[in-house]
Amino acid sequence: MAQRRDGASSRTGYQRLSQDDSGFIDAQFKAPETRIPWKSVWFAIVLLVIGTVLLVVGSLLVTGHIHEQYSDRTWPLLILGALMFIPGSYHSYICYYAFKGYEGFSFENIPSFDD
Repeated sequence: MAQRRDGASSRTGYQRLSQDDSGFIDAQFKAPETRIPWKSVWFAIVLLVIGTVLLVVGSLLVTGHIHEQYSDRTWPLLILGALMFIPGSYHSYICYYAFKGYEGFSFENIPSFDD
């Protein structure tokens, strides 16, 4: 049976840990650099713009500024516009305030498609 050695072993390359180590390393206290999720930012802007256009066209159909022959497209445009405008405006709002560096806003709050 092999005997146990207390010091460093020449065969394995292992050595005894120092007893005065606190167990922490400096790297664990540094915040990682936040990356900007560009695909998500552009996707939010596109949703905002297309949703706004659809809501404006739907509103013009409701008010009668666009000819009545297209009135069957009113509700689909308004619903689709709202479905695109709401998340687009929300994520664009977060992006803007994260760019400006306001407290409580970061790019980690935006879903990332860059992975």
